[in-house]
Amino acid sequence: MTHSPRRRWLSHALRCTVLLSVALLFGGCEGTLFAGLNATDRHTGITTQRGIVFDPAHGLKLDIYRPSTATQGPIVVFFYGGSWVRGERAWYRFVGTALASHGVTVVIPDYRKYPQVKMDGFMQDAARAVAWTYHHAGTLGGEPDDLFVMGHSAGGQIGALLATDASWLAPYDLRPSQLAGFIGLAGCYDFIPIPASEQDMLGMFGRDAASQARAQPVRFVHGAEPPMLLLQGSADREVEPTNALSLAHALAAQGEDVTLRMYPGTGHNALVFALSRPFRADAPTLEDVLHFIQVHPAAAREQGHTLPENAAKE
Repeated sequence: MTHSPRRRWLSHALRCTVLLSVALLFGGCEGTLFAGLNATDRHTGITTQRGIVFDPAHGLKLDIYRPSTATQGPIVVFFYGGSWVRGERAWYRFVGTALASHGVTVVIPDYRKYPQVKMDGFMQDAARAVAWTYHHAGTLGGEPDDLFVMGHSAGGQIGALLATDASWLAPYDLRPSQLAGFIGLAGCYDFIPIPASEQDMLGMFGRDAASQARAQPVRFVHGAEPPMLLLQGSADREVEPTNALSLAHALAAQGEDVTLRMYPGTGHNALVFALSRPFRADAPTLEDVLHFIQVHPAAAREQGHTLPENAAKE
């Protein structure tokens, strides 16, 4: 499809605006960056519900992005990154709209951060969000057995731990194998020993080897995990690509369904920013995520329901 010169100019202008916001990010203005990304998304054919309380005891809320015609479709619970110390669900609206415009319902929950809580706290929040989504799947236009967990960076560690260590979902009578799949974007899966310089990480995960081992998804791979898609940029300087390689190797050794995609020259944030419209061409993140969801059907899609091929094409 050929775009008019005006449309190409607008696309370039949007990209430049977001690039300026990226520069501001490194000056500490993360809200400006994400506002720029979210200003470029589309809402046609999408129903949005924001600020739904899923954990009254801690005042935790989630946002939902769903295709307006969603019936028995897949659901993704997305956990954002931020080194386990920062981040807000509203910043990642572009993730919700990107997937919802292609037929996927997306739930983006908040979770408590360090130093308010340590690992047990934010993992309990994440498990509660997945359980809430599982039990509300029908009202969201989806199926509980068609539920995927997805995360970027620190959120990738949270999601991967839910998909490997059965103890987190057990209080809700759920098992990792009940998830339709896990999608990790530059996740932290195998990061011990934690350097002495990383005081926040030592505070949230512990200083002894046994405590740190509890935080490593790779340590819990035992052959009963859901299918996994691991996306990683080769130029990532925040989360070493060895994390994805290590988890992929552990899963493959157990004969598990795992797909590793290494994107040459792609950095840490670029991997998730590629879900936004201005940076869609920088990495095939959206295409790979949608394909993984499509080829790992739950019972509903096995009966003939598929993701719409031309849903809200941009």
